[in-house]
Amino acid sequence: MWSLYIVDIACFLLAIFFAILFLQSGFDKVFNRDDNISYFRTHFQATYFSNFIILLFWMITSLECFTGIVCLSSILLLLSPTTISLAYHLLACGFIFSNITIICLFLGQRIAKDYAGAASLAVYFVNSIVGLLLLNFI
Repeated sequence: MWSLYIVDIACFLLAIFFAILFLQSGFDKVFNRDDNISYFRTHFQATYFSNFIILLFWMITSLECFTGIVCLSSILLLLSPTTISLAYHLLACGFIFSNITIICLFLGQRIAKDYAGAASLAVYFVNSIVGLLLLNFI
């Protein structure tokens, strides 16, 4: 019985982690748009993404904000005993969107030949997969 509480806590903490990660990153892109677009232009200048910087910037920004909002919503729903089932379903969606977002970021880093940046995303991806797997025990 105690192990179920540990799994609940682990999922809750992972949801907080991904909400912070993606909301901060997405909002930073929105509020520091010009600096971030400039970084994207430099980062992808020698790739076939160079002609699609603005589109890709807004796609990844939207995906990060949406993922963060889904994770935050699941946290808020987890705090109410009447919405636990909905919260865990939303949390599963949050982990799935986390994985999709991380894969998109990973693709960009690999295409830009930023292999160290791509490798650093593996830790986030593994944590998101672990969160998704932990939901099977609840």
